[in-house]
Amino acid sequence: MSKLKQLLSLAELNPAELNDLLNLALSVKQQPHQYSQALAGKSIALIFEKPSLRTRVSFDVGIYKLGGHSVYLDQQNGAMGKRETVADFGANLACWTDAIVARVFSQATLDQLVKASQKPVINALSDWYHPCQALADLLALKERFGNLSKVHLAYVGDGNNVCHSLMIGAALSGMKMTVVTPKGFEPSTQVLEQAKNISAATGAKLVLSSSLSAAEGADALYTDTWLSMGDKADPSVIERTFRPYQINANVMENLAVKYFMHCLPAHREHEVTSDVLDSDASLILQQAENRMHAQNAVLISLFA
Repeated sequence: MSKLKQLLSLAELNPAELNDLLNLALSVKQQPHQYSQALAGKSIALIFEKPSLRTRVSFDVGIYKLGGHSVYLDQQNGAMGKRETVADFGANLACWTDAIVARVFSQATLDQLVKASQKPVINALSDWYHPCQALADLLALKERFGNLSKVHLAYVGDGNNVCHSLMIGAALSGMKMTVVTPKGFEPSTQVLEQAKNISAATGAKLVLSSSLSAAEGADALYTDTWLSMGDKADPSVIERTFRPYQINANVMENLAVKYFMHCLPAHREHEVTSDVLDSDASLILQQAENRMHAQNAVLISLFA
């Protein structure tokens, strides 16, 4: 396993590095005692501009399980760019901590933290990417299917940061991924080009559509909230636009999809109905648990 310098996007990895990370995450999950001192003596800053349940708890508990220490900083403890600049924030944290985990509004904030701190920075969510979530999702699929290159993942909903990271992860893994979005809510063309360039080398297949029927026969169907945290779109317009893309029991049956995935939090009876979310087909808690194991693999590799 090669040593990571940071993780701002999965596009920083090559296929072998991604595979190594997933294998390490699986090992951490199955044999946690072997890694109980992997971060001994290390302190990790956790910066949160956005609220969080899974990200905060999985990093905090995960760092503790690796023998490290975490320092949680929300916006009450000093809003970056307001009380002091992002650069000053990062430079000061570098005096005391060994790495920075940041859940931020803007990808540019991560770039500034990297430049100012000269310490490893992990993207715990930005407007562009959510690499830790995608790693957890890929780990769940690996546990279910083994060879990821044989998996067909369908994503339905907004072409957002989660969609972006899944596209890159699927491309690196040689998977087939179908992305179904309403017109006007497609993933970024920049990320699409990234995924296509990677796919050319790995043999992955990426399909974009506005028709839910394009997801037929997928191994797993993934959706996310219709309105991302902090977005200012009119909720009534979003509801009207995305209602035809709701995942419910009839959709799962008609598309002949075996598994359902969601990064959470879910808005029940909006993007997905409770009968699907709570069904035996749902992988949501496996994905949530895997956040800690995947993130721990990233942290271990930063200090390998």
